Amino acid sequence: MSDGTATPGDVRVTASDVLAAQARLRPHLAATPLHFAERFGCWLKLENLQRTGSYKVRGAMNALLAARERGDARPIIAASAGNHAQGLAWAGYRLRHPVIAVMPRTAPQTKIAGVAHWGATVRLHGDNYDEAKAFAHELALQNDYRLLSAFDDPDVIAGQGTVGLEMAALAPDTVLVPIGGGGLASGVALALKSQGVRIVGAQVEGVDSMARALRGDHEVRESAATLADGVKVKEPGQLTQRVLRDLLDDVVIVREAELRETLVRLALEEHVIAEGAGALALAAGRRVASKRKCAVVSGGNIDAAVLAQLLSDVRPRAPRKPRQRVRSADVMEPAIVALEARRPMPQPGTVTTPVDTPSPSIPAAAVRTSPSAVSFHSIRTTA
Repeated sequence: MSDGTATPGDVRVTASDVLAAQARLRPHLAATPLHFAERFGCWLKLENLQRTGSYKVRGAMNALLAARERGDARPIIAASAGNHAQGLAWAGYRLRHPVIAVMPRTAPQTKIAGVAHWGATVRLHGDNYDEAKAFAHELALQNDYRLLSAFDDPDVIAGQGTVGLEMAALAPDTVLVPIGGGGLASGVALALKSQGVRIVGAQVEGVDSMARALRGDHEVRESAATLADGVKVKEPGQLTQRVLRDLLDDVVIVREAELRETLVRLALEEHVIAEGAGALALAAGRRVASKRKCAVVSGGNIDAAVLAQLLSDVRPRAPRKPRQRVRSADVMEPAIVALEARRPMPQPGTVTTPVDTPSPSIPAAAVRTSPSAVSFHSIRTTA
């Protein structure tokens, strides 16, 4: 585990760290439910029902607990678009540890209010996460604070990985995870990859820095405007890149329109309120074929005004009608009619063949079986 002074290249995080995080977090955080979204054909891991409304509280709480084990009592400072800051604020409140959160001015008001509610110091700076991150780094150097990355820290990654451990009981063959800096995807991959689970990341078109970095393109570009503010990261983590390069199977790039429609469908059809990043994995899952897939709904902290506007503007396509199951009677009736049609008509002056004496033109199995109990086997035989 990192003490806050090691360089990214020196730091390692393993599946054992995820198991240790699970033991630390068990007294503080309850497991979130799994829900089958039938219209999507996908299981959902409802991290929007987690404390503070996001999975981020896992990594934050684990980082503070691990620091206490190491005797590190320095105040924690972090840059966050909202959910990491809220998780840290809640963890700091529970453990009586001082927390400073640097948030971009564009952060949703509901997230800013959530951080302040738990007593953390809030500093608004910059117009995006990366500007807030640079300012937090500067304050950490000036005041000897511990700078805690929202994703590129082994304690944080291990805490996020407990999401994967809770999904293991479902025995999924594919897990879909939203990717911003890569902390959640790295932790889930460490938890599940050894069990043969396919790990698929999801990013938004124009906000795909991790996908480009894994292809070898490390150019820093401005992120496109997106509803998924929680994954709007220009520079992915160095530690998370190393983990995902080894363990990630694929990345699906989602269009903004797909994301918006999925978020609205989640609310209207599954009664699940998700923020933009929270609906991202499910939006990607619509392109992934899998017998048993599970998408992480990573958070539900969406501004009421934004949600209301989406519900007003977005008209999702009507879902396809489910396939009608064919009842056995519907199948048997035409077959019985066909059998009767093949029975030879009696000629005048002849004796009708007894029922227990099969006619040569009709298989014995079909004649000796009452019409209400004709089996699919006998029907196929007479075809």
